[in-house]
Amino acid sequence: MPAVDSPDPDGLLPDQLTALLGPLVTSPHCVGLDVTLHDPDLDPDGTAGALLTDIVLAALAGRSRG
Repeated sequence: MPAVDSPDPDGLLPDQLTALLGPLVTSPHCVGLDVTLHDPDLDPDGTAGALLTDIVLAALAGRSRG
């Protein structure tokens, strides 16, 4: 995620994150989801925010991003 204060080049890929979140958010033990940081100042064209939105929506829908 490039639109954060300390990006990690070795973080999860979008499809990996979606695959991880899907089962977690559909678990009956899941009571919430928190996106901790997206800095729009570091995302002037909005692509990172759009990707983040797609990932969260795909995970909540229980499907892969694609």
